[in-house]
Order: sequence, then C-alpha cells, then structure tokens
Amino acid sequence: MPDAIARALPLLRDAPRAPDVSRGYLDLLGSTAHEPPGPVQALWESSAGTAGYDAAQGLGRRIFSSLRPPAGALRLPQGGFALDVGSGPGGVTAQLGRVVGPDGLALGVDVSESMLARAVRAYGSPNVGFLRADARRLPFPDGTVDAITCLAVLQLIPEPLAVVAELMRVLAPGGRLAIMVPSPGGRLTSRLGGLVAEPAGVRLLTGDELAETLHASGAATVHTRQQSLVLRVLARKAV
Repeated sequence: MPDAIARALPLLRDAPRAPDVSRGYLDLLGSTAHEPPGPVQALWESSAGTAGYDAAQGLGRRIFSSLRPPAGALRLPQGGFALDVGSGPGGVTAQLGRVVGPDGLALGVDVSESMLARAVRAYGSPNVGFLRADARRLPFPDGTVDAITCLAVLQLIPEPLAVVAELMRVLAPGGRLAIMVPSPGGRLTSRLGGLVAEPAGVRLLTGDELAETLHASGAATVHTRQQSLVLRVLARKAV
C-alpha cells in the first residue's frame, strides 16, 4: 500500500475493510458506473484527453496568470492536511505536498481512472496520494481538512454548488478554500451558458452564486476576483 494512502485511511469517515489500491490510488467507487456529464468531461477522461491535459493547462496558465494555483494564499501549515478536489494529473496536489512538507499530507480526489493513474505515476510519494471518490460525497469527517483547492473543475461536475457546500463541510474551522472556474463574467455568463456551455456539459458559475453558497455553508469571508475569463474565489471558514 502506498505510504500516503496508509496515512489517509485513518482520516476517512468510513475506511474500507479491504482497500482497493491495486492501481496505486485508493478506489472508493469500485465498479460504480461513472458517465461523464458532457462531451468536454468525456474528452478529458479519455486517453487522448489525459495525454493533452497538461499541455492545455500549461497554455492556459501562460495566457491567464490568474490560473496559477494559489498555494500561498491558503496559508497551509507545515504538517497540515490539504485536499485537491478534481486533481486531474496531480500537479497541484504535488505542489500542496511540497507546502505541507514530509510531515503533512496532500490528497488528490478525482473520478477519472486514467487521470488518477497518471497522477500516481508522476507524483505519488510518501506525503502525496490520490483517491477515486465523488466530490459530492467526500469521504472525510466534518471540519478535518486544513485547506482545499478546486481549480478549473467545478464547471464540469454535476451539481457544482452542492460540491461547494461539501467542500466547506470537510474544511476545518479557520481553513481556506481556493476555487477557480472559467467565467466570462456579467451577463455573458448566463448567455454563453445557455447557448454554448450547457450543451457541452459545462456549467458557468458567477461570483454571486459561489459567494452565496459559501456564506450559507459556513464561510466567514469570501473574496472573488474576475480577471479576463477566469473567476477566482478564496473563502475562509468561520472559527
């Protein structure tokens, strides 16, 4: 069993008696059928999409500086516990692992088996591990994660605002949550959402929607920033 998964098991709400780690990550979904919610997500989960993901993200980050993972803003302590939801090929999870250090733990959560397999190969380490789980039902108790990132993925997940509430549930009091989603901002968000995004299985979210959900789920402060076509949100849970 990978060291990071062995360290993660005691942190789970209902740890499996016979953990499936045969592919290097902890599979909590097993044979549960997973259908991508739209053609965009289906592309990312395909072998071709997985191979091209890093190149697409790299290009996007060069174009939009606001796409850079906000690890510094999370104020993660050494030895802390960080979660990267929608971790894809694992680069952001690995960055969180470097921040928390060898005594800390960074876990990436995704549903894509191909993405998780790639993440394990590239970034698996004693303090960086990966789980296959549903973001709408995270396997952690309330208030146990020091910091959470959810970058460029909410728009692809069914019930994205329910996912936001779930992220806040597992976040520890005083912990920080960083969200990044593509969003044109203003009236264009709803117009493009209906015409282009929703038929492709993409939900464009507004800052107001996210802030309202975060406050209703226990956030003490919420900061939103619209830059170009990217919406960044940083929330701190009430103590």
